[in-house]
Amino acid sequence: MIFSLQLMSALLLDALIGDPRFYPHPVRIIGAFCSLCERLCRSLFSNLYLAGLVTVILVLSATVVTVAGLVTAASLLSPVFGAVVAMLLVYTTIASRDLLRHSNAVYCELLSGGSLDRARAEVAKIVGRDTQRLDHNGICNACIETVAENMVDGITAPLFFAIVGSFFAPIIPLPAIGCAAVGGFLYKAINTMDSMLGYKNERYIQFGRAAAKLDDLANFLPARMSGLFLIIAAFFVKLDYRRAAKVFFRDRLNHSSPNAGHPEAAVAGALGIQLGGPSYYFDALVEKPYMGEPTRKSTAADIQATNRLVVVGSALFCFFLLGVRLLLA
Repeated sequence: MIFSLQLMSALLLDALIGDPRFYPHPVRIIGAFCSLCERLCRSLFSNLYLAGLVTVILVLSATVVTVAGLVTAASLLSPVFGAVVAMLLVYTTIASRDLLRHSNAVYCELLSGGSLDRARAEVAKIVGRDTQRLDHNGICNACIETVAENMVDGITAPLFFAIVGSFFAPIIPLPAIGCAAVGGFLYKAINTMDSMLGYKNERYIQFGRAAAKLDDLANFLPARMSGLFLIIAAFFVKLDYRRAAKVFFRDRLNHSSPNAGHPEAAVAGALGIQLGGPSYYFDALVEKPYMGEPTRKSTAADIQATNRLVVVGSALFCFFLLGVRLLLA
């Protein structure tokens, strides 16, 4: 029960303050170390796949040792202080408030009825596609897809690894919340490396392969569980949970990513819209499969509905895992 309260406190911190810009976020530190390791390994190994693999091992090892060392050092001063430090570290792995803040900024620009250029500028902050060609419907779809996909990267996957990490407390000389911090940061390191190295271009197709495959593996269970909990959440927020289930099981593999389609398909079904389709990336048209049914075009209100769906789905996801932990503890 103590662990559950500590984890909920970390979630509350994220909900209240998010990621302030005035301090160096740990993920940026991981990113800087990843860049350093990339330069080092490229200079040491001519085989690019091996260089990338060693980079992954170095970043993961350094992350685990650093987080475990911080919690251990804090615990030596005081067990309570150690628990607080660990709770703060877990809080930094979650990004729900920032995700909702960015999507709400897009919603507000669309709702104001002003120039679409401002809405395009806002959605460009959270999507990888070109936004200059997007109309009102395209902006809504881009925002909805990103919120659904980033539910996994920013909320459920870090929680999954944090809670799973807590199970190692009996065999690792750290409190459960300390093990959770190590687990959460292990995932954030994997996800950060994928975002930096997992490109399918000439520079990274070989070097970033290990990072990309590891990220796919890390997100495998959280992505599928997120899709299922979004279906349940659709019932609670009075959306079409039956269609969410139908579209989820039918269209969840209609995505170039093995994981991103699961939450996106559930959201498309719950809202009764169609996501995916052609998009421009770096001025090149990419034809993506559709998910959902074209019963209507998406609107700004669907962004808010997606936010509610993701919040409730993430809460259900967390409560389920904490319940499993209580049963097994």
